[in-house]
Amino acid sequence: MIWLRSSIVLLIFLTLITGIAYPLLITGISATLFHHKASGSLIEQNGKVIGSELIGQEFTKTGYFHGRPSMTAQQPYNALSSGGSNLSPTNPILFHKIQQQIIKIRLFNYPENQPIPVDLVTASGSGLDPHISPEAARFQAQRIATARHIPINVINKLIQENTTSPLPNYLGQPVVNVLKLNLALDNLQPQGQ
Repeated sequence: MIWLRSSIVLLIFLTLITGIAYPLLITGISATLFHHKASGSLIEQNGKVIGSELIGQEFTKTGYFHGRPSMTAQQPYNALSSGGSNLSPTNPILFHKIQQQIIKIRLFNYPENQPIPVDLVTASGSGLDPHISPEAARFQAQRIATARHIPINVINKLIQENTTSPLPNYLGQPVVNVLKLNLALDNLQPQGQ
């Protein structure tokens, strides 16, 4: 009976330490030292939350940059059903989806003879990726310049300003956050002002 009592006391002690005290301590530290990241890396505009730096959004209007396709269930970029399609590269369903995406991109964008960047036709592993490559952004630049009546060099400069590279560089490729890029696009001053 003594071993049973010791086991119960140890269970309660470890539950209090690892189940309550430790999570509260780590949550408090992260909320204090890394408030923006701990609260979901939310992006606000005019006091209203419009998205997160970590989860993509679907942009369909001609005057906005479009992100990677999302393979989440029910609706695009649904964080509650994150996950890849689990279709193999040889699966005809995946091939068909990619072909549909290529047709859609060719209809929306102008560079007819230019190869389409792979991140515009394939989803990320989570289906929530908020980033595209700088090449994918530049591929869409002419469409946006035409739709917004902005010179292409202004759009390309905006892409360059919103491109981030990992530190150190060998840990990944440069990326552009689509939501931030579209916000920067909306914040451009009209020409002549």
